[in-house]
Amino acid sequence: MKEIGNIYLSWRKGPGQIRHIVGLIRSSANDGIRFAYNKKAVEEAMKEGFAPYTEFPDINKEYKENVIEIFGQRIIKSERSDIKDFYSFWEINERHKEDKYYMLAHTQGMLPTDNFEFLADFHPVKELSFLTDIAGLTILQLPLDTVKKGDELIFKYDPQNSYDNKAVKVFKASQHIGYIKKVHCWVFHKKNGDKLKLKVKAVDQNGVIKRIFVKVSF
Repeated sequence: MKEIGNIYLSWRKGPGQIRHIVGLIRSSANDGIRFAYNKKAVEEAMKEGFAPYTEFPDINKEYKENVIEIFGQRIIKSERSDIKDFYSFWEINERHKEDKYYMLAHTQGMLPTDNFEFLADFHPVKELSFLTDIAGLTILQLPLDTVKKGDELIFKYDPQNSYDNKAVKVFKASQHIGYIKKVHCWVFHKKNGDKLKLKVKAVDQNGVIKRIFVKVSF
């Protein structure tokens, strides 16, 4: 899959907290799909309560067996009655719906029961389209209706950011509304990444804006 590089396992203590990139999932024709932890990141995350993924308890080991089968359990079942809506929301190309690596990359494998996310390192190739959710909303506390579905957004690089020198700020006109989250922001720094477009796909709001899902396309 030309558009997808590695997938990074992210963990955070809760909404508004720092994302720790605790692991790496790699796929290759020769070696299959492998998973290993970033030991330094794991040690930092453990200070905030992180525990290794249940099926992959050893932070010093590279796992080579059943990696995508285990992580793939987080992917929504295709038998669901609303599966077409799910594919549409997450910008899924249905030609690849049986590819668990593709599905994990595009849906982020998020569950309400834990704080893991699977963040793909996308490449700005022709017809790239993926969904991401804006970071920084807990701090910004945007008023209701600051952004709406269908709004076109713009982005600016933020190389002086002390947290991440690849940070990408997101704006509606001149108003700062947040950041592209970790790993997903990398695609904007690659060749032709400055040509990517942002459009609001959905907004979750209740008193203040809680989540903004944005379609990134080339």
